[in-house]
Amino acid sequence: MEEPPSPLLGCSKPHLEKLTLGITRILESSPGVTEVTILEKAPAERHMISSWEQKNNCVLPEDVKNFYLMTNGFHMTWSVKLDEHVIPLGSMAINSISKLTQLNQSSMYSLPNAPTLADLEDDTQEGSENQPEKPHFDSRSVIFELDPCNGNGKVCLVYKRGKPALAQDTEIWFLDRALYWHFLTDTFTAYYRLLITHLGLPQWQYAFTSYGISPQAKQWFSMYKPITYNTNLLTEEADSFVNKLDPSKVFKSKNKTLIPKKKGPVQPAGGQKGPSGPPSTPKSSSGSGNPVRK
Repeated sequence: MEEPPSPLLGCSKPHLEKLTLGITRILESSPGVTEVTILEKAPAERHMISSWEQKNNCVLPEDVKNFYLMTNGFHMTWSVKLDEHVIPLGSMAINSISKLTQLNQSSMYSLPNAPTLADLEDDTQEGSENQPEKPHFDSRSVIFELDPCNGNGKVCLVYKRGKPALAQDTEIWFLDRALYWHFLTDTFTAYYRLLITHLGLPQWQYAFTSYGISPQAKQWFSMYKPITYNTNLLTEEADSFVNKLDPSKVFKSKNKTLIPKKKGPVQPAGGQKGPSGPPSTPKSSSGSGNPVRK
């Protein structure tokens, strides 16, 4: 059973500090950040890792094994407070070993002639000198989901040579919502550092695609700048407009100093009083508005 999320603000647990690479101090000093939490998970047992390897006919890389022996998955979140409303923003996640499932496994309830991911293969888009060969949805590659990315795509552990899969044949790739592949890193350790240093900002994986992050995500990136983020990707195109937010104005305190209102002179009862004389005598009326002569 998973333990409830633990607040990290002012955290004194050394293993959590090591797991998050000390990123909590940066979040603590950021304007508006609140509810920094981490879902503590017990380490995976060695027999769980061996069982996974036998079941999938794949050997996990050593850095992945060491990660699961430290914690069986990872989930860290943080929010921002805007106008008394708390908005969930950052999310960093790695699936537990039980949820490290093969991406292109077909469901037992699918129709016999239903299309599969293997039908989307396009051999015309192969790797170039600057880009490795892209993964395949068919048996040439074995793909496991590391992070569902809150529905914005999937980060995958990819074995490039098929089964039986060896640890040295792995890479980390991002599969976007249009089912296009984008290379991230050669090793899990390098990807984990990217995940932490990008603070789990929304759509941060799209910074490694040719089309980049969305204008809305750019606003958050300009406010909470990732440690290793390429600021050139934040430059505005000529035909686009990004509304830049100023944290000092967004999160400024609403406690205003009350200025007492000046009260006007109090009118005495029984008629209007002049500056120095007695109250004026009201005019009598005889129908025409003129004073009555005696």
